[in-house]
Order: sequence, then structure tokens, then C-alpha cells
Amino acid sequence: MQTRIFSGAPSEDFAGYAKAVIAGPTIYVSGTLGQDPATGALPEGVADQTRNALTSIGSALDKAGASLADAVACRVYITDKAFLRDVALVLGETFRSIRPTNTLLVCQIPTEGAKVEIELTAYKAA
Repeated sequence: MQTRIFSGAPSEDFAGYAKAVIAGPTIYVSGTLGQDPATGALPEGVADQTRNALTSIGSALDKAGASLADAVACRVYITDKAFLRDVALVLGETFRSIRPTNTLLVCQIPTEGAKVEIELTAYKAA
């Protein structure tokens, strides 16, 4: 059985995806940009974008009955290798005691001003 979680973002409907999918004890969270959760604005700084993305992911996990502490895999996409240190510092703040697997790629993100996108998988045993 699968359960889908939606954030209410318009893109979920027109692009046909869910913010997260719960499949058994595994929770898959879609790639998440770094908009401010309260205002929807995209901050200039990559560290702030990273923190915002993790906050949004945490909210989706909360709706699924889990938290960032349940993370088992994290995939991070950045638009410039110069952002690596700032992003890694924020990831370290968040995951140092959790230690999920991690993949980081330099690529293009098709949203103007977006510098980082994070996708996460969590495992929550019943």
C-alpha cells in the first residue's frame, strides 16, 4: 500500500507528482527547492536555500509520521561547485548525528535563482 502526501504546490498537480510517497516503512520525498516556507520567496544565499529545503522536507516527513532523524539517503543537486562548502556545512549541521548516505551533483535546476535541490529517502519502522 502507498500513501501520497501533498504540499499544495501548484506544480504537484500540473506535473503529476506528490511531495512524498510512503511505501511501507520507506518515505520518498521529492526534490525540494529552498523557498522560504512562510513566504515562498527564494533567498539569494545557498546556505539559506539549503536550510529552507531541509525545513520543507522535515514538514513532509512530519506529515508522514517521521522526521529528518529517519533519513537514510540524501541526494543534493547544486548549480555551481563553488556552493559545495556552504551546502556541506548546512548538511553537516542537520545530519552529523544521523549519517544518511549522500550524493551531490553539480547540474542545472530549471527554476530561476534556485541554487540547490534536495531529495531524501527516510525509513520509519512501524
